[in-house]
Amino acid sequence: MKRLLNILYVTTQGAYLHREGETAVVTLDGERKLRVPIHTLQDIVCFGQVSMSPPLMGLCAERGVAVSFLSQNGRFLARVQGPVSGNVLLRRKQYRRADNLEESAEIARAVVIAKLNNSRVVLLRAVRGYPESAGAGKLAETASHLTELLKVLESPQSLDTVRGVEGEAARKYFEVFDHLILAQKEDFFFKERSRRPPLDSMNALLSFLYTLLAHDVASALETVGLDPAVGYLHRDRPGRPGLALDIMEEFRPFLADRLALSLVNLKQITGKGFKKTETGAVVMNDETRKEVIVAYQNRKQEEITHPFLKEKMDIGLLPYAQALLLARYLRGDMEGYPPFLWR
Repeated sequence: MKRLLNILYVTTQGAYLHREGETAVVTLDGERKLRVPIHTLQDIVCFGQVSMSPPLMGLCAERGVAVSFLSQNGRFLARVQGPVSGNVLLRRKQYRRADNLEESAEIARAVVIAKLNNSRVVLLRAVRGYPESAGAGKLAETASHLTELLKVLESPQSLDTVRGVEGEAARKYFEVFDHLILAQKEDFFFKERSRRPPLDSMNALLSFLYTLLAHDVASALETVGLDPAVGYLHRDRPGRPGLALDIMEEFRPFLADRLALSLVNLKQITGKGFKKTETGAVVMNDETRKEVIVAYQNRKQEEITHPFLKEKMDIGLLPYAQALLLARYLRGDMEGYPPFLWR
């Protein structure tokens, strides 16, 4: 199993990264702020006006450290990495299955089953934790609805049907998401999902966490030799990491949604960390962004027993575990793809 290494997130605007021997150095206005040995890094993620020297990019490529550039608000811009070492035979099998709608539907069905199951667990845990809350009844009702949708997916379905079930489940889940927010209701509320741009603080927080999660899943897929761009639930679209978005669906409720709710309900972040721009978009300030990144990294270091492998591992290694399982299935070593089912 891959060892969980550090991901260096650089959010300070104007920062410059360069190489010193076998280390990555971060400076600001000519002053050294951080020095990190390259062998301890898994990825480097740069937000906004952050630049990097070509020698450091070359070192990262040689050592297998991917470098991602995102906008200050977390929108993916570009990714720099060395030669792809993935097994060409594995990728050919991945592409062939993607061209077959029936086989695509089977993988998509497994992913959506995991998403619905994990969303349902989020709702039921909230009901058990706060049975007297005003929204407990609505949460329980939606959890029951997700159970009924799961029954539709017990047997093979067309890809359109699978996508339709996923869409309905997401709509019902987000209809009651506001009931999961138990503190700071004036600053954090949820009416509907808004992405480009996020129109309120909760959507801005979710979008940022989804960006971090998508990055981790894409890295995991590349590590085992899969192409993050060619998915099954999310069909091909230029510039979109379809397979990364597929596998990410399994982890949205368990990792991103739960963390966002914890940060708000435990008041680890506040409404002061968000502002609305002239265009109506809501963005996080640097301090809040760093707070979220630290919380995300800490959550990834927590331990869990993988429901299928029955092995204890850091949460941050779950995307790698699923990438390995998917690769085994595509190679024909397994009869089906076992998604991450949280209990």
